[in-house]
Amino acid sequence: MSQLGAVKIEISVLLGRCLLPMKQLLRMGRGAVIPLDSFEGDDVWILANNYPIARGEITIQGDKVGVIVTEAANVHDFRAHS
Repeated sequence: MSQLGAVKIEISVLLGRCLLPMKQLLRMGRGAVIPLDSFEGDDVWILANNYPIARGEITIQGDKVGVIVTEAANVHDFRAHS
């Protein structure tokens, strides 16, 4: 079990996408908000080391955003949406 505990995995959740002109991106500073195209209840991809492992649903509880895992990922679907 100690070897398994030493494995590091980066977990990412793709919450949404946004198109921004480079000019606007360069003007952004610390604390800037980037508007996304996702809302509570929308489906998201959950990635482990940039590889899709699951699908989830955005949930908002108070001032926190969370993700509920809903199903295993289909890699072919992920590549079709990229």
